[in-house]
Amino acid sequence: MELGLEGKKAIVCASSRGLGRGCAFALAKEGVSLVVNGVDADRIARTANEIAQQTGVAVTPVAADLDDPKGRAALLDACPDPDILINNNGGPPPGNFREWGLDEWNAGLTANLLVPTELIRATVDGMIERGFGRIVNITSIAVRTPFPGLAMSSASRSALTALVASVSREVAAHNVTINNLQPGIFETDRMMTGLKGAAEATGRSVEDTRAGMLSNIPAGRFGDPDEFGHACAFLCSSHSGFITGQSFLLDGGHFPGNF
Repeated sequence: MELGLEGKKAIVCASSRGLGRGCAFALAKEGVSLVVNGVDADRIARTANEIAQQTGVAVTPVAADLDDPKGRAALLDACPDPDILINNNGGPPPGNFREWGLDEWNAGLTANLLVPTELIRATVDGMIERGFGRIVNITSIAVRTPFPGLAMSSASRSALTALVASVSREVAAHNVTINNLQPGIFETDRMMTGLKGAAEATGRSVEDTRAGMLSNIPAGRFGDPDEFGHACAFLCSSHSGFITGQSFLLDGGHFPGNF
């Protein structure tokens, strides 16, 4: 399917690896020029080079911590008028909510609520003026089904979901959409870190822990970041203008519910 994105410009946050990288590649294959981002300058430069070589689009790497206002400014300086914004950021570490003080809450809410909100605020009016805009927030299945130890992730991303529900309806008449993708368990570096941490916490082997996680996924496998990227690209397409304010699970059937 031709997605109608040739010549568009996108900012893809946290795109040096994992789900963000999958989204960047999928958009580039549709002819979208990119600003990609990560905190590791060498890694994001390699990713930008790989995308440019494989797709032929212009790719600008921006090494920046988006939790820092200067990092967000650098991203917007590189692409002040994006047609597409993919919000993505690392989730807060798991833990016991009794041990979190204001510093921990401020960090978690900044990364997963305030940063995407600020980037939406900085870009949405330009999208309205141009008559086209697609904003996709990568959140988590933990919004739909909170897990023990992930209360901060669930809380901050649920707040972003609520904000999107409101703002998306304010801008929909201008062909600007805002949606959320809620990933389940995908084969990423972050998943492997979590897998090893869970194995250590339970005293089980990594192999047994992996098998236990897979047993809860009806698809019988973990997700592929590339397929996540293609789902993201469709939500950014010219065909998705009637889809807004929605949250879509990509979890292989992990969540056992209708809504």
